[in-house]
Amino acid sequence: MTTVHSPTAGRRRLRNALRRARDAAGLTQEQVAEAMDWSLSKVIRIETGGVGVSTSDLRQLLLLYQIDDPAQVAELVELARVGRQRPWWTRYKDTVPGSYLSYIGLEDESSALRCVNPAGLPGLLQTPDFARALVDATWLTRLDAGKVRAAPPTPQEMAERVEVRIIRQQNILRREHPPQITVVLDEAVLWRQIGGPEVLAQQLLHLVELGRRPHITLQVLPFTASMVNLVSPFVILEFPDPADDDVVYLENEQAIVDHPAGVSLHRQIFERVRAAALPEAESLELISRVAGEIERSRPRPGSPA
Repeated sequence: MTTVHSPTAGRRRLRNALRRARDAAGLTQEQVAEAMDWSLSKVIRIETGGVGVSTSDLRQLLLLYQIDDPAQVAELVELARVGRQRPWWTRYKDTVPGSYLSYIGLEDESSALRCVNPAGLPGLLQTPDFARALVDATWLTRLDAGKVRAAPPTPQEMAERVEVRIIRQQNILRREHPPQITVVLDEAVLWRQIGGPEVLAQQLLHLVELGRRPHITLQVLPFTASMVNLVSPFVILEFPDPADDDVVYLENEQAIVDHPAGVSLHRQIFERVRAAALPEAESLELISRVAGEIERSRPRPGSPA
């Protein structure tokens, strides 16, 4: 029986299984639509994971594909049931882009996250104060399909986006078997004073604490590195089930890449950036040192200006 509990991951695994089953049956999407008396768009949306499929429709589809093994049918039916559930993050659909919510669903099932962040911090690693300051400092609001609104988030959007990050941290970092997380940060991120020196210093000390956990690896790409890192922030997600291929989430584009060539390209980029970064121990030492410098340089209450 499936161990998938995220609707996003359930739809993804089901859609891959159904694509393979249709190919094995030697049928085109048009032929399936005609045989099932469906529209072609319905077949396409099911195979892209855009919609869930009812268990009754799925059973008829499996008959068409001549899949009658009880264990396999039960597995696919369970995936269909999971895919139609409403997870916690759907209550934020009015203020958080749908593509980002899809990412959260995949993150929820992941066994490893490989992150490159040339200009910011992953939400999983942010303190609440830093997250609020970061959202407050954002003057462009990202919408679905990579579109932006030239205005800061509304107060409700700000509050809910911070809340989503905190819930993600609780669900991912505190679960019994958290994913292996590897993050490469640019050194500039350590100095950019989002929220002011006190908020940043506390954020950096939080990074040091996180970096000491056995499942989290932090590396810093220093100013001295002979590399120009101009890529968009991205995350490579890996999953515990071999049937689930790796995917990439592009943060700026708010797009999920799941074709092998795109995933392979980003894995190469990740490995090159990571190789140019400082080793883990030196990275944590640098983060701690920067936190100390910022803390020592900030004005104290009652001190002369």
